[in-house]
Amino acid sequence: MKRHLLRVLSIGLLILGCKETTKPINANKTQPPNIVLFLVDDMGWQDTSVPFWSQRTTYNDIYQTPNMERLAREGMKFTQAYATAVCSPTRVSLMTGMNAARHRVTNWTLHKDKLQPMETNHKVLQFPEWNVNGLSPVASTEKAVHATPLPQLLKEAGYFTIHSGKAHLGAIGTPGEDPLNLGFVVNIAGHAAGAPGSYLGKENFGNGKAGKKVWAVPGLEKYHGKDIFLTEAITQEAKQAMDSALEKKQPFFLYMAHYAVHTPIMADSRFVQKYYDKGLDSTEAKYASLVEGMDKSLGDIMDYLDDKKISDNTIILFMSDNGGLSAGARGGKKHTHNKPLSSGKGSAHEGGIREPMLVKWPGKTVPNSITDQQVIIEDFYPSIMEMAGAKSYESVQKVDGISFVPVLSGKGAIGDRPLFWHYPNEWGRSGPGIGASSSTRVGDWKFIYYYRDGSMELFNIKEDIGETKNLIKEQPEKARELAVILSEYLRKVGAQIPYRKDTGEQIAYPDEILNSYKS
Repeated sequence: MKRHLLRVLSIGLLILGCKETTKPINANKTQPPNIVLFLVDDMGWQDTSVPFWSQRTTYNDIYQTPNMERLAREGMKFTQAYATAVCSPTRVSLMTGMNAARHRVTNWTLHKDKLQPMETNHKVLQFPEWNVNGLSPVASTEKAVHATPLPQLLKEAGYFTIHSGKAHLGAIGTPGEDPLNLGFVVNIAGHAAGAPGSYLGKENFGNGKAGKKVWAVPGLEKYHGKDIFLTEAITQEAKQAMDSALEKKQPFFLYMAHYAVHTPIMADSRFVQKYYDKGLDSTEAKYASLVEGMDKSLGDIMDYLDDKKISDNTIILFMSDNGGLSAGARGGKKHTHNKPLSSGKGSAHEGGIREPMLVKWPGKTVPNSITDQQVIIEDFYPSIMEMAGAKSYESVQKVDGISFVPVLSGKGAIGDRPLFWHYPNEWGRSGPGIGASSSTRVGDWKFIYYYRDGSMELFNIKEDIGETKNLIKEQPEKARELAVILSEYLRKVGAQIPYRKDTGEQIAYPDEILNSYKS
């Protein structure tokens, strides 16, 4: 669907840093629903007591997430929901509705105009000049994707827009680093960095640590020196911000974007002892406490909505930004923390991209319902706009996502369409599915192409959820079909492709070399 340009006035106001006045919805009209988008950082598909598979696993019995269970009972569980393999691409897709191949923020952002060291030092590949500066609401920001952010549209529609937690949408020194430039009325603790210097109020959330200024969580000075965990602090602040919205009689959009469960893996003292008692090693016990602290926040938000008697007119969406960390920094054996899924964060395999997703829309979703419809992170943009009652809207970017609202009733569907992932970058660790790659899922089939050596993988996800058997040789025609679909999409959106350092030539598309592929 073709989109129109933003009004010149809106862009001018953003450039000048002016704040637009948000007008309450007409009292004579039905109040649009409040919307809570609960996004967890690095939470894996198995980091919960809610099974997102056809059976429970040992991981579902390790973690205690009673409020996720509560949300699942009250809403719909998505068993095949996808994000990207690392955080910034997911967050930009969420805020723009664009696939990463199109918006080109294909790796995690931080420093202005700089590629990551693991990319500049790669021995084989020369990586493209991807949009290292992230998302920008103005066209003049170089090496950034210019787009109309989701909260800006919601703000213009009368919503009181609240950002609470991790932003990680734009590099330091660019407009996108500050959520207030992206349409949020309130920004709680969001800035350019993607991890906290510390989760502990007693450590001032990392403020004052020598050489760690970039990671220090901003704006929570009133909690400095206090015995409070970061997850709790931003939840308390979010509730106060919702109070402000209710006082103004405006519907609110709360983007509850937790830093948890990202590293540093630190113990939430409220919950960690029970996991020590279960016999988990120190790292895994601390990690489980991060998960449960996040779940308590979800419960606190749900309790708040109940107490204010607004639950019946509030939509809650729950999602993670990439697969669970497993290639390092965890206890136990690497690449196993998301089993039966293969690998984890940073990987094109299911463990790196498949996420726990829940949606509750009172009066729309059937309680305790389940769908196996395939959805991907860019679908949230048009879905939330439709939830807000704004099916028709203007954006400077082409929106790739498709609304999953028809799915929520259990009576509709998105329809058949391929899903795409594009990561022409280097994450810095090794493991199954980790490395520069592009991939597509079409129905039950998934095809992955690796730029380093031209290798390919073909899996039937329905029959082999763990991606244990590469069917490239057994199913050459299916491999060719998906290679063509992927290659044509990459060409269509002008996706950036790595080059070989030794020859300076661009790596071939998968459909160009499939005939000569040798395992």
